[in-house]
Amino acid sequence: MITVLIADDHPVVQLGLGQALAALSDIELVGVAGTGKEALEKILELRPDVALLDLSMPEMNGIEATRQIKKSLPEVGVLIYSMQDREAFIHSVFRAGADGYVLKGAPVSEVAEAIRAVHRGDYYLGPQIQGVVLRTFLRAREPSPEEQSYENLSDREQQVLRLLVEGHSTARIGEMLFISPKTVEKHRANIMQKLAVDSMIDLIKFAMRINIVDPDEWKSKFDGQ
Repeated sequence: MITVLIADDHPVVQLGLGQALAALSDIELVGVAGTGKEALEKILELRPDVALLDLSMPEMNGIEATRQIKKSLPEVGVLIYSMQDREAFIHSVFRAGADGYVLKGAPVSEVAEAIRAVHRGDYYLGPQIQGVVLRTFLRAREPSPEEQSYENLSDREQQVLRLLVEGHSTARIGEMLFISPKTVEKHRANIMQKLAVDSMIDLIKFAMRINIVDPDEWKSKFDGQ
């Protein structure tokens, strides 16, 4: 029996997908969560075989949740279940340690196939995701100077950057990463110095240019600028 936890902030997804998976003879739903933080807490407690995570969740997104899960429980398979099909998000989740990626809207049979594959220790890419990855491979290129600047940040600085551009406060980032607000501020200063930016808006624009934040989410913030 494969134990699964679903993390999604939409109750309809939790209920509908949960019921569909629970009806399968080889899959057992052991928990659901509505935020990234809740997902991490429940996974640490329940230790499911596979965690099915949405990317866009409150408190902690799917990328950071994946990173924290793999750091604490590397044996737990992480399967991303999201509407996002942008290359940047796909690359980011696999760099964070994800084992599979399925787009929302896929039939339950495909989701179940992905869960079984991840549980076996295989990687799984949904058909549409395979196309994105193949296109990226075929036009592989050297990273831009900005992408190289981002890669030169430490792992902790990359974490702080992602949380900053998602709009989290210094205090909240400290709570999420278990560090003091003063340490967060120090990381922020180092990030801005290394990336040669002078303001939070410039930092967000930098993140948009290297595709670690969804431009649509922040579009309204730059209207008229």
